[in-house]
Amino acid sequence: YCPLCNTAVTFDARVDGEVLRFGVSGLLRNSDLVMWDNVTTSLWQQITGEAVVGELAGTRLDLVPTSIVSYGDVLESFPEALSLARETGFDINYGTNSYQQYSSSETPFLFDGEPDPRFPALSRVVGVSHEGNDKAYPFSLLGTERAVNDEVGDLPVAVLWGGDTADALDSSRIANGQAIGTGIAFDRRVDEQVLTFSSIADDRFTDAETGSIWTLLGQAVEGPLSGTRLQTVPHRNEFWFAWASFFPDAPVYGG
Repeated sequence: YCPLCNTAVTFDARVDGEVLRFGVSGLLRNSDLVMWDNVTTSLWQQITGEAVVGELAGTRLDLVPTSIVSYGDVLESFPEALSLARETGFDINYGTNSYQQYSSSETPFLFDGEPDPRFPALSRVVGVSHEGNDKAYPFSLLGTERAVNDEVGDLPVAVLWGGDTADALDSSRIANGQAIGTGIAFDRRVDEQVLTFSSIADDRFTDAETGSIWTLLGQAVEGPLSGTRLQTVPHRNEFWFAWASFFPDAPVYGG
């Protein structure tokens, strides 16, 4: 997770069959943290998972699809889900935010460049990546439409909006951060049938093809597809300036 860019990304840590362990280098590029690995000490860009300096330069880690959601949403859909423990052996309060009111500021911290003016620099987008194709979906549009049916490359995607996920970069105590919601990207195919989603209530959606009812986390809870889960596709909920810096030519969903 990079707090300056609001990028929470999960990668497969294996390269050529060897498991690498990653750490924070203390370096930044476009305000995004740069990681290092314990085998070759190559430097890696966090937002893309690409090695940019060193023996493994040019190598890209495989993305593992994950989402930023509230803990309450997780427990509602996955009551047996595991969580990281707070007892880490280090005297750190992980419920605090060191960047108080950062997300409500106008200027990215330690960013040396001109932010793309199409959206406010610290507004959020859902950035979807699939097989070399990337596309951004602004929170400002998702909050109105709540369900977007689109394609990224040849992949039919649904980006669903909702939840009461707290802003981790607002209040000094993360749990008190303003509710900003979340956007989650899914493959909208079920058994090769492409579904078309719409919002019907808070955090509930339906598909036009079967009339099934779905949760924000992509679970069908009523109707012919009850019990089915949509596959999450690789995406991030990052600040616009960060997305535009690393994916300047990627299209942006316009409603």
